Amino acid sequence: MEKPTIAGKAPIYVDLKAGETYYWCACGRSGNQPFCDGSHEGTSFLPLAFTAEKDEKAALCTCKHTKNPPYCDGSHLSLE
Repeated sequence: MEKPTIAGKAPIYVDLKAGETYYWCACGRSGNQPFCDGSHEGTSFLPLAFTAEKDEKAALCTCKHTKNPPYCDGSHLSLE
């Protein structure tokens, strides 16, 4: 099974708007982290579509190992 590229070892804080749909990069290859730019083409990865439930500043995962995608859960702290 393919493993994602670790794009970063800290979350990126973004302003989400209620009702808007976002596409979180799951492969780690996007140059537009934490969002998808299509760089997953040719891999087994697909972006994760999610709709913000409220206006908020959210910590989105860049290590791609979170157990709560697209949100950071601190998994980057245990990566080498």
